Amino acid sequence: MGVAHQNLFQSLRVLVSLHTVVAVILALTLLSHQHPANAELSVGEIIYRQGVLSSGAPLVANREGGARAEGLDAACVNCHRRSGFGSKEGRIVIPPVASQYLLRSNSTDGQGHLPYVDSMRLDHDPQYTEETLARAIREGVDAEGKPLNYLMPRFDLNDTDMSALIDHLKQLNHQKSPGVSDTVLQFATIITPDADPVKRQAMLDVMNHYFAAKNLVRFAPSPRLRASSRTVFVNKMFMVNRRWELHIWQLTGPANTWEQQLKQHFAQEPVLAVISGLGGKNWQPVHMFCEHAALPCIFPNTEVPVDAEHDFYSLYFNKGVLLEAGLIAKRILEPTSGKVAKVVHQIYRAGDSGEAGAQALASLLKSHGISVVNHILATGQSAAEAQRAVSDVDAFVLWLRPTDISALGSAPTTSAAIFISGLMGGLERAPLPAGWRDRTNITYPFDLPEKRRVPVDFARGWFSIQKIPVVAEQVQVDTYLACGLLAETLGHMADTFVPDYLVERIEDMLGHRILTGYYPRLSLAPGQRFASKGGYIVHFVGPTGIKLATDSGWIVP
Repeated sequence: MGVAHQNLFQSLRVLVSLHTVVAVILALTLLSHQHPANAELSVGEIIYRQGVLSSGAPLVANREGGARAEGLDAACVNCHRRSGFGSKEGRIVIPPVASQYLLRSNSTDGQGHLPYVDSMRLDHDPQYTEETLARAIREGVDAEGKPLNYLMPRFDLNDTDMSALIDHLKQLNHQKSPGVSDTVLQFATIITPDADPVKRQAMLDVMNHYFAAKNLVRFAPSPRLRASSRTVFVNKMFMVNRRWELHIWQLTGPANTWEQQLKQHFAQEPVLAVISGLGGKNWQPVHMFCEHAALPCIFPNTEVPVDAEHDFYSLYFNKGVLLEAGLIAKRILEPTSGKVAKVVHQIYRAGDSGEAGAQALASLLKSHGISVVNHILATGQSAAEAQRAVSDVDAFVLWLRPTDISALGSAPTTSAAIFISGLMGGLERAPLPAGWRDRTNITYPFDLPEKRRVPVDFARGWFSIQKIPVVAEQVQVDTYLACGLLAETLGHMADTFVPDYLVERIEDMLGHRILTGYYPRLSLAPGQRFASKGGYIVHFVGPTGIKLATDSGWIVP
């Protein structure tokens, strides 16, 4: 603790009671661990999302039978979700708490009609007032004076915190989402300047054809529901058959200008979500923009996603080179031969995706006492030169592109283990020279080719029908999968097109998806942002060295 902090606490001991000092310490500790965006959150939002009171003390939740939870474990968001729309799992229904579902005066259309969500209840009669809502939160008694379900805890909130929490529930009264009109849903895809031009065109071919096919058949707005006058659905129109429109946000210039460019795009072309997209070595500015703008970014194609599980709006298929680093670390630390490497040598080019992978792997290995030496290839220097200059090494890790891999020359004469990045090197098409093929381990963060044949053939069949050339299969299949997941999710949202709810519905539905493209399984629980969690370490086998084999099953680092 520095001198300034010591002086602060000396003053606190003199001026305030011990109880207050403890509260201040808790608050300072909380702030030191919060995400930077916390500075923008209201007191009620912090209570709702993080389970922290205005004093800095943890929120306490008590259930029947003495069960108790504190802090984040007690936060409202765990059950009622970020949107406030609640959740439904089997027979368990967690009702929405966004104010329009509880306080009739806050209904969204002035006629008492509510946006449909799966978990909504129609038996709040009378509706809650702020006073009865506070009683429900504190005492577990509903608006009619009946006990709430045992799943609803009782929370100890003072009047100030209760008022702040209810104010936040009022803010969840979603009035209008960007990019949504009665006839059109607007979407964007984002492409960074360093994106591969071949993959760029391949991705846009898939997206443009998908959107065109989606809009090919024009449906009239769905008719009004003919429901009993006793329900909230009377005269509620479900216009799920909207036209999709795609905006291409092509970024230019240095990365420190991208977020401002995106703000301008979003202001000129409001969209409901960003779908797919393509990045090179840096996706961080795009990720941060989407988080700050509360804009869902659904499964972009990037080798270096942002590993920030506390963020909400950015969803990825996997961790890219960061996952590959985890796979290699696990194999080095738990080798099939039983011999753990002591010295690992990494080769990569500065500014490429492999730099992030190398940094992640070095961090993992160094924490276990393994020495890691990084060799950054100079302009014009070949990987073969760098490799030949190394001796006394137990493992090589090559974060290289096909051009560098094909020029590796002779394989090392030592018995060192060899790993290459499958994502960067071309997976089973990696152009390894003959001497390298039978001893190189390839990271493979996808299902094996023979296991993914059916779901990938389904996508390839669609490409064939649409006359789309397959030039970057994995990117194109991922893009097609992302568009299909978006279409399925919107089809289940019943006209309630709210960004937070879109993300939550993807979380809920993804695990039920049968056709998962390159991945054996996809799933997202609340708080998870990577849908596929593992991969394989593979190597070539057979007389011609073209078939893949693996020494173990699916690896989750």
